[in-house]
Amino acid sequence: MLNQGRTPITGQRVQLMATCLCDAFYDDVAAATVEVLEHLGQEVIFPEGQTCCGQPAFNGGDWDASRKVVRHTVRTFAGDLPVIVPSGSCAAMLSHGAALEFEKEKDLGEIVALGRRTWELADFIVNGLGVKAWPGRYDATVAFHRSCHSRGTGSGEAATALLESIAGVTLRPFGEGEQCCGFGGTFAVTFPHISAAMGDLKLEHIRAVQPDVLVSADMSCLMHLGGLATKEGQPIKTLHLAQVLRDALKKSGAA
Repeated sequence: MLNQGRTPITGQRVQLMATCLCDAFYDDVAAATVEVLEHLGQEVIFPEGQTCCGQPAFNGGDWDASRKVVRHTVRTFAGDLPVIVPSGSCAAMLSHGAALEFEKEKDLGEIVALGRRTWELADFIVNGLGVKAWPGRYDATVAFHRSCHSRGTGSGEAATALLESIAGVTLRPFGEGEQCCGFGGTFAVTFPHISAAMGDLKLEHIRAVQPDVLVSADMSCLMHLGGLATKEGQPIKTLHLAQVLRDALKKSGAA
């Protein structure tokens, strides 16, 4: 698994990496993440100098540029606090991808250390804090999309466990559940027709189970699938896991 050898959780203070997509498109996901973490008794620290995890340049093959961004991230998130990310892909970049591009670099140890204390949100809640059930209520039939980057981690199982534990949620599995949504970052730009075809196939399977909402722990997947569905005149409601957890708390007054 990508997250083996994790740094144990010993306190109640965390750093939040909001990600580029929160900054540009999904500010409510960042807000919901803060509310969820504070509900769990965590003090949330937001380093103002944060930018990006380095994944776009890494995926594009420009590892020199990516290493510059990752080094900035290491400096920005200095210390020993857990770094919580509402994104499976960004968490995987720091815990796995970054170590690959730093294999021959003198500061590999610093990169690995940051990766070991970086957690995707659901993974942190379930596997870091040991929270197995979520309070509150959310009345909806939910289709949960597992992103490619969360494979090999505890994120997918953690997210589905939390969703299944919420009163009112009916989780609907759908066909080709492990299939990529087609976004793939720069892949969607370089190969737009293939990307759209992959997204349409995913949407076909999702629509077959008629969910009220499509949920994922990755905003990039939601942006891609939601955008395709809207463009095709068949919009589908999308929510990040953090928003569902936050809304469940608010509906029951548990927040």
